[in-house]
Order: sequence, then C-alpha cells, then structure tokens
Amino acid sequence: MPRRHLQVTGAAEAPLRAVLRELRTRLDVPDAFPADVLAEAERAAAAPRLPSHDATDIPFFTIDPPTSVDLDQAMHLSRRADGQGFRVRYAIADVAAYVTPGGPLDAEAHRRVTTLYFPDEKVPLHPTALSEGAASLLPDQTCPAVLWTIDLDADGRPEHTDVRRALVRSRAKLDYDGVQRAVDDGTAEDAVALLRDIGTLREQLETDRGGISLDVPEQEIVERDGTYELVYRAPLPADGWNAQISLLTGMAAADLMIGSGTGILRTLPTAPDGAVGRLRRTATALGIDWPHHVPYARLVRSLDPRTSHHAAFLQECTTLLRGAGYTAFSGGRVPELTTHAAVAAPYAHCTDPLRRLVDRYSGEICLAACAGEEPPEWVLAALDALPKEMADGTRRGNTVERECVDIVEAALLKDRVGEFFDAVVVDVKEGEPAVGTVQLADPAIVARIEGGTSRLPLGERLRVRLTQADPGTAKVQFAPA
Repeated sequence: MPRRHLQVTGAAEAPLRAVLRELRTRLDVPDAFPADVLAEAERAAAAPRLPSHDATDIPFFTIDPPTSVDLDQAMHLSRRADGQGFRVRYAIADVAAYVTPGGPLDAEAHRRVTTLYFPDEKVPLHPTALSEGAASLLPDQTCPAVLWTIDLDADGRPEHTDVRRALVRSRAKLDYDGVQRAVDDGTAEDAVALLRDIGTLREQLETDRGGISLDVPEQEIVERDGTYELVYRAPLPADGWNAQISLLTGMAAADLMIGSGTGILRTLPTAPDGAVGRLRRTATALGIDWPHHVPYARLVRSLDPRTSHHAAFLQECTTLLRGAGYTAFSGGRVPELTTHAAVAAPYAHCTDPLRRLVDRYSGEICLAACAGEEPPEWVLAALDALPKEMADGTRRGNTVERECVDIVEAALLKDRVGEFFDAVVVDVKEGEPAVGTVQLADPAIVARIEGGTSRLPLGERLRVRLTQADPGTAKVQFAPA
C-alpha cells in the first residue's frame, strides 16, 4: 500500500535539508550501522546460503525508479504453454540467505524494522553491502531469491502457485518511463508487453471485488532562488501494472498462509464513517465533486493524478490506510479478520524484504507451506512479537512522514505569513470548537487553525490568514480572517 512520496532537490547545505538533518537527530533515527553488523553483512555478502535450484536461464527484469539500487523484485511474464492464460514468475530477494537468526545483523534489522524515507535520503533496514549489493536483484548479478511462479487463467485469476528458493539472474534494469514508452509504441519485448495485459486484467478484477489502488503522486519540492515550489509527478499506467504483480503475490501469500494455518497477514478494517466524512470535506476544499451515492472506490478510480487538485486529494486518501496492522497466527487458528479493506481480500507483505522486516518471515512461511512443511523454528519463535514490532516500526515511519510533510509545507509558505487564503474546515477539535484543521486549495496543504472566538464551521469554506510558517519548528498555523 502506498506511502506519500516526498523528494527535495537542492544543495546539501540548503536550509530545508539542514532542517531534515535536525529532524533525524530529534527522532533518534538510526544512523550508521554498528561495526559487528557491518562485518557480518560483508561476510554474508561474500558467502550466502545458496539454493540448489538454478533459474538463471529465465530472463528476469526489474522495474524501478532509475536511481534505485535496492531491488527487491524481478519478474518474467509469459503465456502458458497450454494457451489458457499467463505465467508470472516473480523473484524476491532472499534476505534469509544472508541473515543468520539471532546474529548481530538480525538483531539490528529487528531494531530498525523498516527502511525510513526522508525527502532527501533514506535510512536503510540492512547495510548497503546487502541491500544495494549482494542481495539486490541487480542486472547481470547471480543471487539467491524466493521464486514465485503463479499461473493465471485467461481472465487473470490465479490457478496454481509455487514458491521455492532459486538462483536467479536479472537481465535488465528497466524504469517506469521506459517501460511505458516501449509498451505504447509497440517496441517492448513480449515479456514486458505482457505487463500491460496482465496488469489491466488484474485491475479489472480489483474493481470487481471492490478493491482500490491509490495512484499516489510523488511530491517534489524544488528550491529556486531561496524559495520553494511544489511539483507533482503523476504515476504512469506502468506503475499500476507493476503494482498489480506485487499485489497478486501478496494475495497468493495470504492464501498459502490461511491454507497452512500459520502466517502473518496485513489487515485493515473498513474505514470509520468519521474518516470518510473528513475525506469528503477535503474533496469539497479541493473542488472535487463527490456525490453521496458514489462509493469511495469509484471516485478514486475516476481521478487523474496529473491534475494538481486530484493529486492532492490522492495524497489525503492515504489517511484511510492508517488503521492497517499485522495479524499473526499459528496452529491452524486463523483469525476472524483476514482481509485488507483496500485490497478487498486477504493480503500479506512478502515482496519487499530488503526494506521491511516482516517480508523475510512471510517468505519463509510460504516456502514451508508450498513444501508441506512446518516453518523454521526461528520463524515460529518470532511470530508472536512481529505484529508489535511492525506496528512500532510503522508508527515511526508514519511519524517521519508526517514531520517531513509539516516541514515541507512550512518551507512552501515561509515567505507568505500574513497572506489570506481560501480553505475548508475539515476537522474541529473535540472540546475546543475554535481549534481545528483546514484544507487549502492552493497550495494544496492541510494545517492547524486556531485563534478565533467562535465555533469553526465544519465542512464549510472559510477565509483564513497565515499566522505562522516555520520550517525549523515544522509549524504552519492559520487563524480565521
């Protein structure tokens, strides 16, 4: 499920980047890896545990942003030999081939839990010797992987799933723009061209079951002459097709877990009415027509992320995903809630083990389920604690995201204190009716409002004045005009 993508360009000494460095210090974000962790990573990179199955003859390829080098997934797509559908081969970096349970590297991964993303840099889960080196599915590098083979029927529905360890070798590192151009102009190789066919079939199945994928745009903060402006990069159709392969695998993983009676699912209950109500008020603020008879999923599918106010609304839609959690189970005791409301099906995280702790464990559970065996003891021993570990790590990631958004919005407005803006009141603080939250239309930001003497008009338009915008304190505040 998507996170908000924020990127800052500009020199390392730029004021905004200095504030982001201070934020990392204030949040006690992990910095350099301890010496024993780095030493173990170097040893593991030189001598991983290698599988016996060799799949290096399959011409895998990766699709990632051009600058990415921590490549978790590689794929190969083909038509089935019987002509009745498609075969998806999806290779996932085998982090367990490098990490020894109970060792320094394992302990550090449990301390970090996830890779943290800041607008100017990332703080990795694993040392770069692994995450950007030996364990990454870089082109022309032979490395161990967890290989998923999922056979689909002609409509894109899965008919058979196999998971095994294998040696793989990616042939090409592709990016979204290049894939989109090649597919659009008809020059894509068959294995790449099939991404559109399979992706659109899976998108239709998602619509049919009531699921929704958020095409969250990337926000880039560009510094020019000491001021900042906000630019959106809208995702391409190829981004969505690629995401459908990952979703397909996560759903297949959940089915294997439920069938075996052991697993850890990513679950999300239906959003409460209050959260949806707030989102409706945000739509009003951004000039988006949302008739009451139109379901949320249908509205989102109608939006164009290339349009700035639609892009801003899609950013706010991520708030409905904040109730997601992890549910672990074993011994055949499948939990009552197994579904993820946005996926509209059972779902598990298993495709990003270089960046997320739980995926290493999910992979082991699925390997065992396909082999008809019990998961390794080190997996079972960690299972009960994983949901809390992941919740704590996710909470820290959300805090980083929220603080970064506040800092960036303060930077955008820092020279406009005293100006007036049009806004809509999207929230009012319980017990303090003169304090709340407003959504601006231009620039499309959300901020606190207080200082008035009367109740804020929830859901109504309001003229507001900017009273504070300080990137150093990440504070943006308005008052009624």
